[in-house]
Amino acid sequence: MSRVDHYFFGKNAAISGAGDGIGRALAQRLNQTGCHVWLCDVNEAKLAETVSLLDRERAGVTTRVVDCGHRDELFAWAQSVAESTPEVDALFNNAGVGYGARFEDSTEANFKWLIDINFWGVVHATRAFLPLLQESKHAHLVNISSIFGMVGIPTQSAYNAAKFAVRGFSEALQAEYLDGSLHVSCVHPGGIQTNIARAARVNGNSQPDSPEERDAQFRRLAHTTPERAAEIILTGTARAKRRIMVGWDAWLILQLTKILPTQYHWITARVAND
Repeated sequence: MSRVDHYFFGKNAAISGAGDGIGRALAQRLNQTGCHVWLCDVNEAKLAETVSLLDRERAGVTTRVVDCGHRDELFAWAQSVAESTPEVDALFNNAGVGYGARFEDSTEANFKWLIDINFWGVVHATRAFLPLLQESKHAHLVNISSIFGMVGIPTQSAYNAAKFAVRGFSEALQAEYLDGSLHVSCVHPGGIQTNIARAARVNGNSQPDSPEERDAQFRRLAHTTPERAAEIILTGTARAKRRIMVGWDAWLILQLTKILPTQYHWITARVAND
């Protein structure tokens, strides 16, 4: 039995953005371990697809349609979970969206849309689930940032802002709960083979207009499968790692920020424009 199987057996976990990508892979892997999962996503059909891949005889599965950009919906989700269990052992703040535009071409509405989901969604879900997490003897708060939470990339000012904020929020909580029972992990995935680029909003001429073109462009740089990402995240969570790097490209970016902390733009800007 692997560390992940042993650690999560019989536990309770909540996952946002479980309708696709990393969220779906986390749900599948946790279900395999015998962990009861509470799943949410804004897309009811996608959420149903995830559930169809799970074994309800192995462990419980409970779902709710939630727009993580709306505080009240996240609190209602947490309340519904609290009506079923007195504690949650792990919260995976995974829900996220993409938006590509040079800042001068970006709109305030799209910028706010992304920040509301990618940053405030993490903050509100954390606040909503905190009482349940604090009832667990060994709780884990796992916030999904990105390599874009470590380096600034052209056309990604909104996404960078949100993911840097998630990193800062997570590291502050790591300090606040340093000696407590709540372990806080910040995850920095590199290119993961998900549909985030296909579903992203765009403005201006800096990004392909076609979802198919955006997806193809993104997948040329995305080398890690969601399943592999989930395994790395869950292994790191079981070890209570504060920073979890996912993919070789994430490790490369980490080293780049150490070697060229203020000059890495000469490299990332060229890669982004190729």
